[in-house]
Amino acid sequence: MESLALRLYGENDLRLERFDLPEIGEDEILADIVTNSICMSDYKATIQGAKHKRVPDDVAENPIILGHEFCGKLLAVGKKWQHKFRVGQKYGVQPQLNIPGHEHWAPGYSFRWIGGHATRIVIPREVMELDCLLTYEGDAYYKSSIAEPVSCIVGAYRCSYHFNPGEYVHNMGIKNGGSMVILAGGGPMGLSAIDLALHGPEHRPGRLVITDIDQARLDRAAEIFPVAHARECGVDLHYVNTGKADDPVALIKSVNGGQGYNDVMVFAPVPALIDQGSALLGYLGCLNFFAGPAKSDFKAAINFYDVHYMGHHVVGSSGGNTQDLQDSMNYAAQGLIKPSVMITHVGGIDSVADTTKRLPNIPGGKKLVYTHVSMPMTAIDDFAALGEKDPYFAALAEICGRNNNLWCAEAERYVLAKAPRLEQDAVV
Repeated sequence: MESLALRLYGENDLRLERFDLPEIGEDEILADIVTNSICMSDYKATIQGAKHKRVPDDVAENPIILGHEFCGKLLAVGKKWQHKFRVGQKYGVQPQLNIPGHEHWAPGYSFRWIGGHATRIVIPREVMELDCLLTYEGDAYYKSSIAEPVSCIVGAYRCSYHFNPGEYVHNMGIKNGGSMVILAGGGPMGLSAIDLALHGPEHRPGRLVITDIDQARLDRAAEIFPVAHARECGVDLHYVNTGKADDPVALIKSVNGGQGYNDVMVFAPVPALIDQGSALLGYLGCLNFFAGPAKSDFKAAINFYDVHYMGHHVVGSSGGNTQDLQDSMNYAAQGLIKPSVMITHVGGIDSVADTTKRLPNIPGGKKLVYTHVSMPMTAIDDFAALGEKDPYFAALAEICGRNNNLWCAEAERYVLAKAPRLEQDAVV
């Protein structure tokens, strides 16, 4: 079957091209892709090419399909897996395969026939045998595509831990009913962290403080997650602008009765924030460094006197495991959380190459791609202005406007029905 895909041949060498996929074996699956979201990791793979640890050395001769946050439907199931999967099922893929001997291999980086920026793919035996093909029952494809970044937050919440004095048992997860502060939490990942803290089915803080130095981001967060709504969820929610504070630590502690916090999460790789986070910890508090630094020699100050006498401890995680991803997909499918709070731009597969190359310079959050359509990568905030001359964007502006200017299932259906088609969905 033919596929249209964005393939990586080397450093900054991305090509959108059509080609024939090989026939699937009995241990493989043929699948259609409807949505994928662009990750900063795609940018890193693009600028590094074969120098990237996940990209094969022979990528110039055997190009890979870029992208790893995708969702679609299964088109054909090899004999070996017909007892477990069926044609027509929606799915997602856990990209962290951890293949023995090839620990860095991953869909979207290392394989010729599977990657998110494509209309059709072959899911290989490596994905199948490691139980990394996951089923999804939601009403919109985009929710599953955004489940991978959500799973990073699920994993971060789960890898935090607490213990009682004199006991050597770690109680995993943020402290239920405790106090938590998210530093630099006004961005897209911070919004999802608020969503999970308010609506997730596991541990829930009694008090949640979100800090940022950008008042517009805090105002938008409060618009999406009002304090009154958080109170209904049993959470005392506060938004704090530390941009002009002479003593940010004192300001943030004042919201918690002058006390330190059970959980402190750092959502930006800034040494000063880690120093601040260390000072904000209460007795036996857990500091979670969530943000991923770009430099391997990244360092920051932590008060080790308090590590010794106050039980302060530090954790970090990179990505979520398979259970985190499956749970994220299920939470979205059940309507518990809104993955759309991360999405700020939407486009078609013909917009991906340029968007990926410029990704660090494009403001906002996740860039969502519909692989079968042609559409420039467009900010949701720009829909209304574009709609003054283009009825397509006017309709999208009206739909999103009724949803607090967030992407939604109705907007997805409109794009799939009205956007110019580069490729038809496969019949199942």
